[in-house]
Amino acid sequence: MRGRLLAVVIAGFLIGALGGAAALVLTSGEPGAKVTTSGKALVGGPFTLIDQNGKQVSDADFRGRYMLVFFGFTHCPDICPAELQVMSESLAQLGPKAKEVVPIFITLDPERDTPEAMAAYVKNFGTEFVGLTGSPEAIAQAAKAYRVAYSKFQDDPNKADYSIDHSALVYFMGRDGEYLAHFPYGTPAAKMTETLRSYL
Repeated sequence: MRGRLLAVVIAGFLIGALGGAAALVLTSGEPGAKVTTSGKALVGGPFTLIDQNGKQVSDADFRGRYMLVFFGFTHCPDICPAELQVMSESLAQLGPKAKEVVPIFITLDPERDTPEAMAAYVKNFGTEFVGLTGSPEAIAQAAKAYRVAYSKFQDDPNKADYSIDHSALVYFMGRDGEYLAHFPYGTPAAKMTETLRSYL
C-alpha cells in the first residue's frame, strides 16, 4: 500500500510541477547555466464547501488572510494526522503572527467526513483549524484546482471499509488566494515556519 501511496504522491507532485510555471527561460546554453521561470503557478482556485459548523464557505471568505491548505481524510492512519500536527506546530512557532494564517483541512472523503466528523477531527490540532467538506463534485473541483491526485481504494470489495490514496502537499496561499509555496510531506515544522515568516 505504501508503494502505491508513494506513486500517487509523486504523481500529484509532478502534476503540480508541470503546471507550476507558465514559461521556462534559459539564460545560457553553457553547463551550469542559471535557469529562471516566469508566470504564475497554476495552483489554487475558487471553491465552495461546507465548514465543520455546517456553514457554506468559499475561497473568497478567506481573502485578507494567508491560507495553509492540506487535503486528506479523517480515517487516514498516519500521513494526514502527522501533516496536520506539523502545520499546528509551525503556527505555534509563529506566535502572534499565526493569526494572519488560516489552517484549512479539506477532506477527500465526503462520504464519511460530514461536518460533524470534521469538527471532531480538526479540534485535535487547534481551535483555529477549519475543516471543509461538501459534495463529491465540489470536493473534486477543489482538488483539481489544487492539483491534488486522489483515488478510493478497497482491499476487499465485499467490505464497507476503504481508504483514500492521495498526494500529500501542504499549500501556502497568499492574502489574495494566489499560490505562494508548497511543502512536501515530511517537511519539518521549523522549515515550514521559516518559509511562512518570510511572507508575513
